[in-house]
Amino acid sequence: MKKIEIKAEQFFELLKLKDTSMWSIFSQMIDGEEKEIIFLDNEDKILFNYILPSNAEKLEEDRKEFSKQFSEKLSTMN
Repeated sequence: MKKIEIKAEQFFELLKLKDTSMWSIFSQMIDGEEKEIIFLDNEDKILFNYILPSNAEKLEEDRKEFSKQFSEKLSTMN
């Protein structure tokens, strides 16, 4: 499995500047092979990782599950 390291802060800043979502970027990276995307902080410490699926259908399932979990976390914080 191919590993891709991404500086999280710069990645999310770029998404804001381009007014796009990470899911849109991830969909462009799909090529039939799973990839491990590793998000790093500015000191190259691992913040989190994501296994990019090999197909768009699984990516859409992941997006829906992420959105659900994110909404649940936000609701418990309020």
